[in-house]
Formats: sequence, structure tokens, C-alpha cells
Amino acid sequence: MELHKKKCIPCEKKNIKPFDHDTAHVYAREIPSWTLAENGKSISKKYAFADFGASLRFVNTVGDIAEMEGHHPDITINYNKVALSLSTHSIGGLTENDFIVAAKIDALEKFPH
Repeated sequence: MELHKKKCIPCEKKNIKPFDHDTAHVYAREIPSWTLAENGKSISKKYAFADFGASLRFVNTVGDIAEMEGHHPDITINYNKVALSLSTHSIGGLTENDFIVAAKIDALEKFPH
């Protein structure tokens, strides 16, 4: 699918429905280091870094991706640990946008996963 090369589309401007469970599983195979929620409505991933500064730099880079794509993860920082969760809140489930952003985050080579 080469999700990291795709661009997010605004969900609010189209009548987009959330992925069903089967479609979410197909897309989840493209980002195997992420966890698909049991209810199929979100994907998440946890990271560990050397210290708070490294966590913050990573989060800022993720923020840049989110702003470029117009699609934003929920982010939790606990000192050297970062948790990301993606879901398309406006429709209450997953869309291709969530997987695009996840793939772009995975493509960050300077941050260990």
C-alpha cells in the first residue's frame, strides 16, 4: 500500500465511514508494530527513549507530521516514554488517515522504535 507516501484527506468534507473490523485488520498488517484495539476503533504504539529531551524531540517531530497531514494522534508523555494513539475522532473509528500517519511515524529513521 505504501501508506507513508499517501496524503491524508479531510474526513469532514466527505461522507466517510469508519473501517469495519476486517478492513482495519488488513491495514494493520501494513504497520505491524502498532496495536489494533480489540474494538477496531484505534491503533496505538508505545516508545521508550533515553530521557525526557529525546521524548520531547520525538513528539515534536510527530507533531510536525500531524500538522502536515491535518490528522492528529493522542499523545501521552511520561518522562522517557511516549504513547501514541490514532483514531478518526470525527467519525468514531479508523480511516486510512490513521494508518497513513502511523506509517509516516514509523518512517522516522532517526528515532529508534
